[in-house]
Amino acid sequence: MAEEVKVFGLWGSPFSRRVDIALKLKGIDSEYHEEDLSNKSSLLIKYNPIHKKVPVLVHHDKPLAESQVILEYIDETWENYPILPKDPYERAKARFGARFIDDKCFPAIWKAYWSKDEREKAVEELIELLKFLENELNDNFFGGETVGLVDIVGSLIAHWLPALQEVAGVEILTEEKFPKLCRWTHEFVNHSVVKEVLPSREKLIALFRALLESTSS
Repeated sequence: MAEEVKVFGLWGSPFSRRVDIALKLKGIDSEYHEEDLSNKSSLLIKYNPIHKKVPVLVHHDKPLAESQVILEYIDETWENYPILPKDPYERAKARFGARFIDDKCFPAIWKAYWSKDEREKAVEELIELLKFLENELNDNFFGGETVGLVDIVGSLIAHWLPALQEVAGVEILTEEKFPKLCRWTHEFVNHSVVKEVLPSREKLIALFRALLESTSS
């Protein structure tokens, strides 16, 4: 029986692309629906009536929202290519790392590049947060020799942050300051499966340019 998997997402959203990466790593085909958040589809509102946000995964007509919840569901549903470690302690550490990126790094990145009032403080905070990740990275990937949960969630840092740096002209993630993170970034974005899913750097740069122009005008 064919898997009935639908994904409601947004091409430029790192949260949406996480789901696509996980499904691709697992070899699961899905029916993709690109959303327009200024004109949300009735299906998105039906499947995620509380937040009305992307991503949403629908498996056999059962919807799930929130990217990290979806990633864990994908890992538990399709056992090939495990995203989370089997060892309970290592699983807990991976969950902590993923939440650290979303709860700490994402807000700091947002403030460092979009906030006019808190930028300087946010840049300092982001540098400290990246130092923590730099010290945690002891292999090709946070998941060891293979891409895991923290790597997938960390695509925000590996792919979106460098494009944002180029547009804003404020470099924080550099080889001089973060050699291990920069090496990981290169390995991750050039991974044979991941690179098929990530939006092109050129498209992201164009998106960020438009956003920066609209906020500064």
